[in-house]
Amino acid sequence: MMELTRKSDYAIRGIVYLAGKPVDKVYLLSDIAAAVDVPPTFLAKIFQQFSKMGLVKSFRGTGGGFMLGRLPETITLLEVVEAVEGPIIPNRCVATPSDCDRSGICTVHPVWIRVQEEVRRVLAGVTLKDLATKE
Repeated sequence: MMELTRKSDYAIRGIVYLAGKPVDKVYLLSDIAAAVDVPPTFLAKIFQQFSKMGLVKSFRGTGGGFMLGRLPETITLLEVVEAVEGPIIPNRCVATPSDCDRSGICTVHPVWIRVQEEVRRVLAGVTLKDLATKE
């Protein structure tokens, strides 16, 4: 079963919340965490990861916090999910076909490739702006 982790759920909640706020303002991590019902320490780790990738900008010290790193219409759900989970892989043979001695003859292998492509296509077609305006 392909299922997103709690970390992805928390990450999406936090960044969609930011996407629904004015983009030129810095928000306290504690306020974001409280608003989306996510443990602050968990969200802090996620947002530090996002910061390294440019999805959010972090500001230290008094008045510190986070803001989106880019406009919400330019950040896709695919980027957010892959930032937390890594590449979307429905079956290990998709990641490294050489690990499977059946990949050349397996009739299911092309199906897994299609599943991966479709999931990535759907997630790439949804922006944070789309999600934030529905909240």
